[in-house]
Amino acid sequence: MEVAHELGEVIRNVKDPRVKNAFVTINAAKVTRDLKFAKIYFGVITGDPEEVQKGLESASAFLRLALAQRLNLRNTPELSFVHDRSAEHGAHIAEVLRKLQTNESKTDEA
Repeated sequence: MEVAHELGEVIRNVKDPRVKNAFVTINAAKVTRDLKFAKIYFGVITGDPEEVQKGLESASAFLRLALAQRLNLRNTPELSFVHDRSAEHGAHIAEVLRKLQTNESKTDEA
């Protein structure tokens, strides 16, 4: 979880406009036991997720260097990025439930 937290801080310094102009969250990081690889799950609140992913991949060397400076790890893992749609899915479910509740209220009033 430390990797995810630190990346959440470091990502603010990425100069790539695909990342800088989007609102990106780091939701989780799965790091292999040998610390060679890390799969980073990110969410996008504003911006195009595909473009953000390309920007993150482009900035991965910068992000690895920043992680190495911030964390005391034997190895700094290679980063791969996966768009995590769970927040979007949760928002969609909340919207559906809100609509159902609104429709129930209208039915009860009639």
